Amino acid sequence: MNILLTGATGFIGSAVLPRLLDEGHAITALVRDEAKAAAVQMAGATALIGDASDAALVERAARASDGVIHLASSKDVDAVLVPAVLAGLADSGKPFVHTGGIWTYGSCDDITEESPAAPPVLTAWRATGERLVLAAEGVRGTLVVPSIVYGHGKGLANVIVDAPRGTGAVPTLRLIGDGSQHWATVHVDDLAALYVLALENGTAGHTYIGAGGHNPTVRELGEVAAQAADVAGGVAAESLEETTSRLGEGLAEALLLDQQARGIRARVELGWEPNGPALSEELLVGSYAPARVGR
Repeated sequence: MNILLTGATGFIGSAVLPRLLDEGHAITALVRDEAKAAAVQMAGATALIGDASDAALVERAARASDGVIHLASSKDVDAVLVPAVLAGLADSGKPFVHTGGIWTYGSCDDITEESPAAPPVLTAWRATGERLVLAAEGVRGTLVVPSIVYGHGKGLANVIVDAPRGTGAVPTLRLIGDGSQHWATVHVDDLAALYVLALENGTAGHTYIGAGGHNPTVRELGEVAAQAADVAGGVAAESLEETTSRLGEGLAEALLLDQQARGIRARVELGWEPNGPALSEELLVGSYAPARVGR
């Protein structure tokens, strides 16, 4: 299939693009400038230079495609792009894989696709576009919901790795809050596989949570990161006020959510088999470890 892909040069897109190509799909990547065009062309895709909020361009590109994967999701972009893609794919039965986010479900110790929504302020905007995609008629609309994505030294794991060390005689790595909250996590390469499976075999109107099944606490992750970096004092909790001051109110609220998920529907319906290294392993000896990233 010829797939229209947004966000091809981003963290997730850089894993999804080669996975699609490996599965035999041709890719048209919507990118903003010549530099990004060169990057996707080098990877084996065709570049379409333009703005994701250009409704006419997006509608034409979607109509010319055999399906769409939208990774470059943001409040302003989705308000234009989602309706434009649906118009371009109208009555075709073609797939449209949209991107959600695990924070939508709020704090929950066993998140499933049927869990009630309780999003933080930072991501409350997602609901409008998600409803449009999942309710679309004549389009095979699906939603992939990434949990906290890690791998290759990138992503939110660096909020832990690069946390302040303190100013005392014995340094300590600062946690996000007291660190008791769990994070649902997924390796970016496993997530890329899920996007391709949703494109090829996803059921219209279905949501698929991308969670590898590893749900460590932030304290556990901080302790591993401190060990890897030889931080003598280990970890130290922060107050809510300190975390909010350091990270900003929106991001702090999201990262303080206590979330666990297993991604069972994707495994059962699509045969998804996440097998990437756990985030704790990546922090200790993998792509985030100081010896690997030069910290």
